[in-house]
Amino acid sequence: MDAVLLARIQFALTIGFHYIFPPLTIGLGWMIFMYNTRHQENGNPVFRQLAQFWTKVFAITFVIGVATGITMEFQFGTNWAAYSRFVGDIFGAPLAAEGIFAFFLESSFLGILLYGRKKVSQKMYWFSSLMVAFGATMSAFWIVVANSWQQTPAGYEIVTEMVNGVEVQRAQLANFWEAVFNPSTLPRYSHVITGALTVGVFFILGTSAWQILKGRHTEFARMSMRTAIVPCFAVIMLTMFVGHHHGHQVSQTQPVKLAAFEGLWETQSHAPMMLFGWPNEVKEKNDFAIQIPGMVSLFIGGKFDTEVQGLKDFPVEDRPPVAASFWSFHLMFYMGMWMAFVAFVGVLLWLKQTLWTTKIYLWAAALTVPIPFLANEVGWMAAEIGRQPWVVYNELRTVDAVSASVPAGQILASIIMFSLIYSLLFGLWIYLLKRQFHKGPEALEILEAEVADDAE
Repeated sequence: MDAVLLARIQFALTIGFHYIFPPLTIGLGWMIFMYNTRHQENGNPVFRQLAQFWTKVFAITFVIGVATGITMEFQFGTNWAAYSRFVGDIFGAPLAAEGIFAFFLESSFLGILLYGRKKVSQKMYWFSSLMVAFGATMSAFWIVVANSWQQTPAGYEIVTEMVNGVEVQRAQLANFWEAVFNPSTLPRYSHVITGALTVGVFFILGTSAWQILKGRHTEFARMSMRTAIVPCFAVIMLTMFVGHHHGHQVSQTQPVKLAAFEGLWETQSHAPMMLFGWPNEVKEKNDFAIQIPGMVSLFIGGKFDTEVQGLKDFPVEDRPPVAASFWSFHLMFYMGMWMAFVAFVGVLLWLKQTLWTTKIYLWAAALTVPIPFLANEVGWMAAEIGRQPWVVYNELRTVDAVSASVPAGQILASIIMFSLIYSLLFGLWIYLLKRQFHKGPEALEILEAEVADDAE
């Protein structure tokens, strides 16, 4: 058994499972804030009903997300000791900021949303919803800062020191702001946040469609769908726009990653976009390729004769796994196209006032619920696989980052243990969500009475 491969599998398992939850809480957080804002503006109890119901869904997801997030940080010290030694001076600040300024902000104000509705003023309650959404969003910022530094390291210098009589190198922070706002931080962060918003709005749309199909809480579900359909279309369009901007940044800072994404072997102008195909790494060509001539050059440089570097410009040992990079990137693209189609059709049906009566669309929306989750997962896979063989780009290789003292057998045992625990946690999450959807929202009459009391 290969300890490096098993350590990578374990980290992929833990971060992949954890990443189910933060995008949903970020997306739901801003929708909850929108509902509370509308209620603050017009006093309509329907918006309080919407805010209350989706806050409970948020809380369920938040708790599971916290439980799964702790594991990842422990792995830095167990499986990735050499990596932790190399990046510790850089990672300390953003990870501390995430805990102090973001996580506690989000969790503290979430308590007010859950238990303080009748104990604080309406303005304070509205402000709490803003802080929950802002805290979730800022939490993602600091995590993206740390990860982006691995992709495009900046604001550091390499120093050599003696550890147990052996010379080792590590990255030492030289400029905090250069490290935080390294070349990929803002493009990646904007893509992460729009992807998270996509998860939230499509979750509301799809689960509400499912409620209508099942004949449960139909009036509430229709209102949820109506408030989500336009944000679905707006957010998926925005996600595509920032994704394009992110791709342009990758072409400048990690050209070998872009070449792997596109299955581009030769450096060329009029570089084609491969819609479908299979990168053949042995023969260094693409099998079964369906291409649009010149489109990669146009997207990257704004004109068809833009030259784009191919994989053959880089040593084989410095190339990422091409097929895995290509397919994770293209699956994200295909899923984005499907979500754009679902959102566009939904807007048309909403304008025609047939959104809730078109059964085939309700089924399509309900079945789309997993798609944004999967798109976010394969997007991260593309980013991380495309960085290989480096764990810190052009500075530290993944094979050199593992802990020398942790045997493969122990890593395999922990993978099995985590798999069992995560299966139970996932089942618990689904059970709690299912129970919440069956229970439905609070009765509108109760909320109307509360609104009347607030007015007095």
